[in-house]
Amino acid sequence: MKSLWKQKDSDSSLRETIEEIIEESEREDQEASPIGTHERVMLANILHLRHLTAYDVMVPRADIRAVHVDSSLDDLIAVMSRGGHSRLPVYRESLDDVVGLVHIKDVLAHAKSKRGFTLTRITREVLFVAPSMPVLDLLLEMRLSRVHMALVVDEFGGIDGLITIEDLVEEIVGEIEDEHDVAESPKIVDRPDGSLVADARLPVEEFEERAGGVLTDEEREEDIDTLGGLVFYLAGRVPGRGELIVHESGISFEVMEADPRRVKRLRIRNLPPAPADSDADD
Repeated sequence: MKSLWKQKDSDSSLRETIEEIIEESEREDQEASPIGTHERVMLANILHLRHLTAYDVMVPRADIRAVHVDSSLDDLIAVMSRGGHSRLPVYRESLDDVVGLVHIKDVLAHAKSKRGFTLTRITREVLFVAPSMPVLDLLLEMRLSRVHMALVVDEFGGIDGLITIEDLVEEIVGEIEDEHDVAESPKIVDRPDGSLVADARLPVEEFEERAGGVLTDEEREEDIDTLGGLVFYLAGRVPGRGELIVHESGISFEVMEADPRRVKRLRIRNLPPAPADSDADD
């Protein structure tokens, strides 16, 4: 994938190259294909990312967690621990008057030193960007400046939203979970009409325990791990909400929830009848 970004041609040529790779990998079998299912997802996400701006991916103002410049060390540690944040904006009078960001590493280092605490002493620089800034340009700016948080500023100087480098990376590779994220097991729920509603992260193996062998030999060679991966493989892209994808077994997958990067929730119909309980024959 790195070689794609070394091309000197225009953006349209790069887009055509990526699209050709995706199409070729869909036509070829697993052994001949240069990239697998996960790589195709990432390439498709990169294509989508080229059209996004900071406004499209920012955390909206209403959801921003920030701390006042006069916060005590104990209050700061409590806020960061409660929210699982490694960085927070620091403001004076209001969120429109941000003076920088505070990093958890600096907070912990100061806590060990037991010296008098003033938040301004450990405040770091934060980027301020326009809502129209292309996401890929912002990612490059963050890497070059080594500042991994940006605040999106409107034409009047007000704060519209916040972006971290993790947000941008997740646009390409999917959601990144760390030790602070609450781990939830992918769920599958039986509906009164006989259908199932399932988290797209549900492992295919777990689904097949309920539905029997579903994947074909070709699909198994693709190393498909989740229901979302299966639906992506069948559609050749990330399908949108409301789309119906039918497997050759007759099982249908309706996309109930999705974003441009991945499928999140599915309604599954036309399941094969459950195998008879062996105890019933005794």
